Amino acid sequence: MPKAKTIYVCSQCGAESPQYFGKCAVCNSWNSLVEQVNTAAEVKTGLPAARSRRSAKSPTELKPRLALTLDQIEDHPQARLTSGYQELDRVLGGGIVPGSLVLVGGDPGIGKSTLLLQVAHQMGAATRVLYVCAEESGQQVKLRWQRLAPGDGSRGASANGDGKAQAVGRQLYLLPEIDLETILMELESLQPTVAVIDSIQALYYGALTSAPGSVSQVRECTSALMQVAKRTGISLFIVGHVTKEGAIAGPKVLEHLVDTVLYFEGDRFASHRLLRSVKNRFGATHELGVFEMVDRGLEEISNPSQLFLGNREERVPGVATIVACEGTRPLVVELQS
Repeated sequence: MPKAKTIYVCSQCGAESPQYFGKCAVCNSWNSLVEQVNTAAEVKTGLPAARSRRSAKSPTELKPRLALTLDQIEDHPQARLTSGYQELDRVLGGGIVPGSLVLVGGDPGIGKSTLLLQVAHQMGAATRVLYVCAEESGQQVKLRWQRLAPGDGSRGASANGDGKAQAVGRQLYLLPEIDLETILMELESLQPTVAVIDSIQALYYGALTSAPGSVSQVRECTSALMQVAKRTGISLFIVGHVTKEGAIAGPKVLEHLVDTVLYFEGDRFASHRLLRSVKNRFGATHELGVFEMVDRGLEEISNPSQLFLGNREERVPGVATIVACEGTRPLVVELQS
């Protein structure tokens, strides 16, 4: 039986150390090393580079095994999916790319789950959507949606004749589960067009001994979800918690694995929310979407300049109006001295 090996992993950058230190030697963060026990024995094998040197061929005999040139790769044009919200589509670069991974981060209570639940509800009218609620039960998610949309037909689709409400009830699926293997099997079986994981810090992979939310758990769960998304073409929205410094909790490799990183910002005690992209492989970065939290959830603000302009009916000394640009969107802002 292989002997267990204890290592210490930095919760900020993912660096490993054989012994505990108060300060990470890589990212210089304090009190970030977490103990992790590895039971699997490391098997050392000959490196592929060493084997290739032993069987070296002449330059005329060299040929690729699996690699293709750009000309050999076939073009498969794919239309972007609309989320039902123009502000979200703008931030994503024109819509949701099939097979992409979108990471949504933000402070607790800012509205991440509300936004993605509304998106799942909108898209569920036309295609299959899977909402994995790892932090809530299915009944709790349903109660939350009924609170946000009390007059919506999804509360009892069979009670009225609205065909769209019935379609939403059939196409939007809830899965209250934290086990990664069960979630992967459901994705393979259902084959939804879009899936929402809420949240990645709550998932658990049984092959690892660390607790949910640890560096290794977040890394392995995200990697497994990425492989399924790229192979099947499922678009994944992943909710991520943030630290007190405002960065997404977990290893930095989490942001490298996904295709798009969005931050949902705003004051919890104010009504307006800003959705900002800091990474986007399929569009421009630093795009901005504006929402307003009302009693029935989040609503889009199609003209954000109205928020930053005061009363223009009378002239006030010491007031200037400028035009600022966020991404590709111009914003008219009023400055007061």
